[in-house]
Amino acid sequence: MTQTDTTHTADGPVDLGALGEDFTRDPYPVYARLRSRGPVHRIRMPGGGEGWLVVGYEAGRAVLADPRLTKDWDKASPALGMTTVAAGRHMLSSDPPHHTRLRKLVAKEFTPRRVQALEPWVRRITDRLLDAMLAAPDGRADLVAALSFPLPMSVICELIGVPALDREEFAAASNTAVSSPDPAEQREAARTTSRFIGQLLADKQRNPGDDLLSALIRTSDEDGDRLTANELTGTVWLLLVAGFETTVNLISNGVLALLSHPDQLALLRAEPSLIDNAVEEILRYDGPVETPTYRFTTDAVDIAGTTVPGGGELVLVSLADADRDPARFPDPDRFDIRRDARGHVAFGHGIHYCLGAPLARLEARVAIGALLRRCPDLALDIHPAALTWRGGVLIRGPLHLPVRFSASAPARMG
Repeated sequence: MTQTDTTHTADGPVDLGALGEDFTRDPYPVYARLRSRGPVHRIRMPGGGEGWLVVGYEAGRAVLADPRLTKDWDKASPALGMTTVAAGRHMLSSDPPHHTRLRKLVAKEFTPRRVQALEPWVRRITDRLLDAMLAAPDGRADLVAALSFPLPMSVICELIGVPALDREEFAAASNTAVSSPDPAEQREAARTTSRFIGQLLADKQRNPGDDLLSALIRTSDEDGDRLTANELTGTVWLLLVAGFETTVNLISNGVLALLSHPDQLALLRAEPSLIDNAVEEILRYDGPVETPTYRFTTDAVDIAGTTVPGGGELVLVSLADADRDPARFPDPDRFDIRRDARGHVAFGHGIHYCLGAPLARLEARVAIGALLRRCPDLALDIHPAALTWRGGVLIRGPLHLPVRFSASAPARMG
């Protein structure tokens, strides 16, 4: 069945899992066709279970900030056949006042000043990774393996305090947990990450250091409130997974967009000061999060004119479509690094807006800027249609991004 046929199902849910690789590679036309018929659609998820998909900018943004919907998995309907893959309780699975308390305790340590102070360190890691990549005698590399993955993984692991030898195993498990369409694989991966985090917390409690995790273990507010063991586990899971999974794909998607649009690549090379604006346009045009973590109904709720029943129904917002809505962003399918992309929802909206957004922006700006400076002839080494993309509808990005460059690329700059 083609994408078009499936999205025109009249008497049943839109089966996202049946849309195939074309949808995984380029979901935007499907979402646009749904948007043309209305903002709310009944869907079947790739891993099973049914829910409600919200498309369009205004409707999506409203749902992201709607207090009538809960993030608490305990209130999800058993009929969904879904379970959370996260370990422990964290901000993205909590509502106020629990969410308010958890975010306050974490934000106390994860400050913008702390993030900004990381820039020289991020630049050093980036340069080391590019040194290794550019040493390839054939002038070829998989950018995901060479830069997009190891940079944010190194940054978040050093920031939190994860031993270097554990990183690859954890990354493989978290990748499966958030991207596999197979619920059994997701659950097994979640168990692996839970064991990893439990061991990490036990080690940190015995041997605290100057890292963020040690600070979270000992942090408290003015009333003496602290994170419980379960909350610590959930918070570490969230920081580790969200701290690198999204940034990996932000960098990869950004480089792919630039290499696929030579005019915009040339413009950024000519005007490097556009890098901040380019990152915002990358986030809008092809952000790393296709849909956010789940929301559930408690009571029946009207969403953009559609009544969604109560009792734990799944409600999912297409961030990807919200940022391609022509009612908010004119000519939305055009990649334009001069565009005013402010207001995009790539990092969410409302009380669950991504706490790590400043860190992701910093890493993307440094990584893409350094890559373009040091690789003046960087080019794709594969046709875009041949790329293999991450599964599921949560994280969006290519599994590999083959590139080519001159083996005698210039030495590091700045």
